[in-house]
Amino acid sequence: MTPLRNLDLPGIPKLRSGKVREVFDLGDTLLFVATDRLSAFDVILPDPIPDKGAVLNQISAFWFRRFDFVESHMITADIDHFPSELAPFVEQLEGRSMLVRKTKPLPVECVVRGYLAGSGWKEYQESGSISGVALPKGLQLASPLPQPIFTPSTKSEAGHDENIDWEKCCATVGRDVAERVKDLSLKIYEAGREHAAKCGIIVADTKFEFGLLGDELLLIDECLTPDSSRFWPADCYVVGQSPPSFDKQFVRDYLETLDWNKTPPGPKLPAEIIEKTAAKYREAFERLTGAALS
Repeated sequence: MTPLRNLDLPGIPKLRSGKVREVFDLGDTLLFVATDRLSAFDVILPDPIPDKGAVLNQISAFWFRRFDFVESHMITADIDHFPSELAPFVEQLEGRSMLVRKTKPLPVECVVRGYLAGSGWKEYQESGSISGVALPKGLQLASPLPQPIFTPSTKSEAGHDENIDWEKCCATVGRDVAERVKDLSLKIYEAGREHAAKCGIIVADTKFEFGLLGDELLLIDECLTPDSSRFWPADCYVVGQSPPSFDKQFVRDYLETLDWNKTPPGPKLPAEIIEKTAAKYREAFERLTGAALS
């Protein structure tokens, strides 16, 4: 696949362009296209990562099909079943796109944590809790939590999401909906974590998004990908240390060595960093699905 950084489809209206995905309006449905764009520190970098979009798209499709206990927005990721007006764009869309139902996205991110890492680790060090959930004293970086916890956050198109407590989540989306997304998020995480463990991967944490289609609650956006989750190789995991992960950690580590103020424009990446990052994404896909990337 030729790396894809930007995409326009002449004659097909683009609804929005996110950090990674291009979303096109097909009338009754949407077309999601995962590009190979990479963002770090909330800045989209100039160099795409080969196959990244295909990995994100196909891992999400794998989980959407697997989790029969939750309805998702995916209609199909099979390009042979796409509408005829997309036929001229098969080469750009193959492997990296899916048709989805239109929903009203909930204004919260549904984060589930099974291990102490990232912003959760920072918050725990300051307060002994995450999003108002009190945790045992004496936990270390990468410690497993006694049980997975639901720690919602706000959604931010620009900048960082902000962790919120349970009561603010209920006030934002309503208590009934909040209870439903909490239960589903924990159930999806547990099912994903169990499968990943058999593949030698620890799912440290992840985030989900949900949308409403009438009264129906659907899992939307992406699901248990290297962009929305921390995947750690089980054979490298040590409590007290930040394990290597199946994502853009190579890029973050490299950027930290530069004299860059983490504002646009982002710096160009060396070929070695691009190749290592692409390899990590592909490895995550192959381990989790048992299939070759198509």
